[in-house]
Amino acid sequence: MSALAALKNTVFVLVVCLLACRSSSEGNSPSRTGVDHAPATPLRIAANRTEIYFPLLEGKDFALVANQTSVVFTPERAGGGWVHLADSLLGAGLSLKKVFAPEHGFRGLADAGEKVQDGRDPATGLPVISLYGKYRKPGADQLGGLDLVVFDIQDVGVRFYTYIATLQLVMEACAEAGIPVLVLDRPNPNAHYVDGPVMEPEHRSFLGMTEIPLVYGMTMGEYARMINEEGWLEGGLKADLTVVPLLGYDREVPYELPIAPSPNLPNTHAARWYPSLGLFEGTHINAGRGTRRQFQSFGAPFLLPQHFDYTYIPEPMPGASQPKHQGQTCYGRDLSGVTPPDAVDLQWLLEAYAYREKGSEFFNPGGFTRHAGTAALQKQIEAGWDADQIRAGWQEGLEAFKNIRKGYLLYD
Repeated sequence: MSALAALKNTVFVLVVCLLACRSSSEGNSPSRTGVDHAPATPLRIAANRTEIYFPLLEGKDFALVANQTSVVFTPERAGGGWVHLADSLLGAGLSLKKVFAPEHGFRGLADAGEKVQDGRDPATGLPVISLYGKYRKPGADQLGGLDLVVFDIQDVGVRFYTYIATLQLVMEACAEAGIPVLVLDRPNPNAHYVDGPVMEPEHRSFLGMTEIPLVYGMTMGEYARMINEEGWLEGGLKADLTVVPLLGYDREVPYELPIAPSPNLPNTHAARWYPSLGLFEGTHINAGRGTRRQFQSFGAPFLLPQHFDYTYIPEPMPGASQPKHQGQTCYGRDLSGVTPPDAVDLQWLLEAYAYREKGSEFFNPGGFTRHAGTAALQKQIEAGWDADQIRAGWQEGLEAFKNIRKGYLLYD
């Protein structure tokens, strides 16, 4: 057994003690809005809990799976501030050898779906290996010489958001190579509920690799534990996994994202609407890409203007170089001032389908099914089902998933 594995129980016992009796003022999160109650211990993200994981990295050659959200809060800087985890690790004299980058790249600038090339990070000089280009999974040669892989990426808790697929493939590659994985946990802005259709195994893709609901209500650390223990790695392998948990985290307390997790999720409001409006990605409806209201609005030229009160024209911009219906007037809805529900809201999808020009193409063949995780949803919409009828069909799968999920939660 590795020294890392041997320390797992010690880490979790330490966490329990800290949660019970420690109050820390270091590394607090950015503001969390809409708080009805505050946890007794201020929130500390795992990346700030260096007293736990720095000892696990000492004397190790390791890689980091990271992007622009992989940051550490440093209150000692003038006015406080965020420092990239790579800089923090190198500044501590630890032997960080390379970076693996997910969709959108290490600095989070690439478009959705854009292939990202290998390269070198100009700020640190570290080699950057893309996991959203030629490869989605690290190869044995890319893992060669490493003692450990650290994973630290902000998630938003939606099945088709590809960072959880990257997590699973990294864990799988490390399990095959016998290399331990250390996950630094972060809050999930959609961790307080579970909803949406459960993915069917025949629709497995990079937009959904496991049979979980569209909104699964778990942090990255919790989900990593589920992947490992539910046998979801290829060949039934298990990774040598350690999760460094959050301190003072309450999933019922809204979390304000400090950094945009990807170019078209610019703020927490967009992340909260993403489970609902993200389904438009599998249609010919524009979900606000090419505007400043990404995933806070939707529209298309073929929606009937008499039924919609919002117009906009998508234009190329960073993160959306070729948005749907570029340069065309789109009719739709602006939801930037509407509070997202704690549910997958089908209202807008059903409304757009109902009030489109006759004969206009709506669904993207195959794309909508990959996003929904099931072929049933498109058929139900086409058959005229209402939201209550559709949602009723989700309940059995959701209850079964919740029963499994509760065994992996770290913060109840």
